[in-house]
Amino acid sequence: MNYYVGLDLHSRNTYLGIIDEKGDRVYKSKMSNFLELVLNALNPFSENIEGIAVESTFNWYWLVDGLMEAGYNLHLANPSAIKQYEGLKYTDDWYDTFHSANLLRLGILPEGYIYPKQERTIRDLLRKRLMLVRQRTTHILSFQSLYNRHTGCWLSGNEVKKLKEEDIDELFEGEYVVLSAKANISTICFIQIRVEEIEKVVLNTMKLVPEFQKLKTVTGIGDILGLTISLETGDIRRFPKVGNYASYCRCVESQRRSNERNKGENNRKNWNKYLAWAFIEAANYTKRYCPYARRFYQRKTAKTKKVVAIKALSHKLARAAYYVIRDRVDYDPIKAFG
Repeated sequence: MNYYVGLDLHSRNTYLGIIDEKGDRVYKSKMSNFLELVLNALNPFSENIEGIAVESTFNWYWLVDGLMEAGYNLHLANPSAIKQYEGLKYTDDWYDTFHSANLLRLGILPEGYIYPKQERTIRDLLRKRLMLVRQRTTHILSFQSLYNRHTGCWLSGNEVKKLKEEDIDELFEGEYVVLSAKANISTICFIQIRVEEIEKVVLNTMKLVPEFQKLKTVTGIGDILGLTISLETGDIRRFPKVGNYASYCRCVESQRRSNERNKGENNRKNWNKYLAWAFIEAANYTKRYCPYARRFYQRKTAKTKKVVAIKALSHKLARAAYYVIRDRVDYDPIKAFG
């Protein structure tokens, strides 16, 4: 008899449920988040387990990687795409666990992409860089505000980055103001060192990847945006059509229409926010340096808002990037913009 397993993963514990090929429940257990406990619970059924469905939560790495290394067939369930039966009066974690296992048994489980372990660590390192850059920007803005309040003058972001702690004593008067300013500057310097270290490591790892080199031929995409797009995209073959990739990049409008009328909005925040950011940044650069993109942007701004025009331009770049990555060809702006 074949078995199907559902795992409802939480921050501290995991609900495990097993059903047979008829859909009958044969085992359930709640355990702490230790791989050994999960493997021990699965061991009596291991030879007949057809697949394991794990909910895609923020902490799925350890569980999915461990079970795959143990030889199990893993399926990463997409919780935002799983629809519950309407009219249910009561649901709990056990229901969710067995529901995932049953969807897997029926072959209708909405699945997410299990990013390869080695490449995933590089991708997450680049995400850490983005988080540090945002924190650095917060401290730069805080220092600019402090300097403007106490002097009435203004410093640009690049000027703030060049400051050292020893320069602060000449800019401010008062012990407390100087201490506050030094806190900003020391943090900015520390973050800058870490950001440069991460950039160097990731760039050395990815510089020989063909997809990354081809992405840099797109006007407006440099090292950082090219790394982000390449690592966040992963295996381009998981997107059967260019429209699927554009939707994954959040470049497709989210609408629900019927009888030519707007009936609401679907999940506009679904899919990859990092790719959405990368193509928006690339669009802001390419409209300045590519004449074809600039004309496209100007035609759009004549009809709609600038933010909508930028989004349309990012959609164009996402579609172009799809073919650049898939076919490993240089970017051709004439094909992209006609």
